[in-house]
Amino acid sequence: MLEELIFKYSNYFKKLNRGFNKKLGRAPHKPILLLSIIQLIAKGKIISNRIFITSEILLAFKQNWEQLVHTDHSRNFALPCFHMRSEPFWYLVAKPGKRIETTRSKSIKSFNNLNESIAFAEIDKELFLLLQQPENQLWFEQLLIESYFPDFKVNYLRPDSYYEEDKIENEILNEPSELYQNHIQQLKETLEENEFEEEIFVRGGLFKRTVPKIYDYTCCISGLKINSAHNIQMVDACHIYPFSISNDDTVTNGIALSPTLHRAFDRGLITINSDFLVRISPTIKEENSSFPLSAFDGKQILLPEKEEWFPSQEALKWHNKEVFML
Repeated sequence: MLEELIFKYSNYFKKLNRGFNKKLGRAPHKPILLLSIIQLIAKGKIISNRIFITSEILLAFKQNWEQLVHTDHSRNFALPCFHMRSEPFWYLVAKPGKRIETTRSKSIKSFNNLNESIAFAEIDKELFLLLQQPENQLWFEQLLIESYFPDFKVNYLRPDSYYEEDKIENEILNEPSELYQNHIQQLKETLEENEFEEEIFVRGGLFKRTVPKIYDYTCCISGLKINSAHNIQMVDACHIYPFSISNDDTVTNGIALSPTLHRAFDRGLITINSDFLVRISPTIKEENSSFPLSAFDGKQILLPEKEEWFPSQEALKWHNKEVFML
């Protein structure tokens, strides 16, 4: 039975439906995506047969592309994620009330369109179970390399980490806000639109991962901290100054909040002053609440270990003035 399954999916992997261009040849996107998924399963980053669009999968896709693809095909993650639905083991699940908008050529319009409309992709459960075994991971990795990137079959090694991930996380942690904002503007001017959409998504995902980490996965106002064996994060990374206005994903423009307090902060029901004390909007009327926001009024927030990671005074001042409801 096991050998039959390996044979079945080996045939699927060797015979992927790939687009063809007279100048460029067959598209490499699908094997690069499958290779990235196998690597992330091996690293424990993908833990079910549901494949979500995450920073990790985009970073893996980008690094594998740069190492293995030497044609002038456009590196576009949305294309294989969408067109893989023509394979018998891949299924797209739309978000409730959403439908996938396509171009005249029946392709996906953009990365943002994919991300806004797709909840996740699913692979066959039996394929996922196969790929959980290290020996099968190696088998299918080598199969993809030999079938689509034969020049690398001798010296292919699964990467321990993705260099772009470390680089961006360091920028989020340590770059001054102004330098980071200038960098985002440069990327906008130099990258193609789809590449820029992917870049912003990756950076936003790493911001959401990095900010809770420096607050020890604890809500800085309530002190809520929940540990789980399943790597479930119960606090949010909250921008103080919205990224859509500031282009700032550095940790000084972020705080860690529980989802309820995140919503209250974004709507101006609470703020944090220059002394890092919580202020509650006088517009709030609380009656018989077992969890009153007023209980946090005047409370000192929890702060990161390093002072250079403290919330930006400029960002807090902006929130006090522009968002907080007096």
